[in-house]
Amino acid sequence: MSGDLKQRLARLAAAVAERRDQAAFAELFDYFAPRLNAYLQRLGMQASQAEEMTQEVMIVLWHKAGLFDPAKSSLATWLFRVARNRRIDALRRDRSGLLDPDDPALQPSQPEAADDIMAAEERDERVREAMLDLPEEQAMLVRQAFFLGRSHSQIAEDTGLPLGTVKSRIRLAFSRLRRSLESGDGDITLH
Repeated sequence: MSGDLKQRLARLAAAVAERRDQAAFAELFDYFAPRLNAYLQRLGMQASQAEEMTQEVMIVLWHKAGLFDPAKSSLATWLFRVARNRRIDALRRDRSGLLDPDDPALQPSQPEAADDIMAAEERDERVREAMLDLPEEQAMLVRQAFFLGRSHSQIAEDTGLPLGTVKSRIRLAFSRLRRSLESGDGDITLH
């Protein structure tokens, strides 16, 4: 997720917290609800349960947006943590005997090692720098596909470009990024 998008989402959350801005909330809902729903289903929830829990998480955002602190995490991290915690709470309340105490979803996350955080930040910075060398029409498509999670067909529809053009520009950009990153110290590879 780009820094600009993170900042925009944080500003929208602040508008919800400060003014109960319904337009800001609607934009946040449209962005996060499908992602939260997919995440919860990947964690093993049925589609209807995931939909209901997604609604609960978005209600938390509406009522408790003031608790979000952009200095501590991104809005995405905060909402996905709320979703994960709600799922764990639901599993714990489940009296059907299907609860597995060894389920990794019920275990606290291990803190990320400092050297892993530093390596990720360095990698991210190298990718950001390499993105600056791309032609704008390629960089824009890469941002939409990889940072916003949009499909090639969604990008084609939004931009009015033919699907084949979108795919070939992304493929060219990816090839350029790979060459740029691999010509550095060789520790980043793109798949």
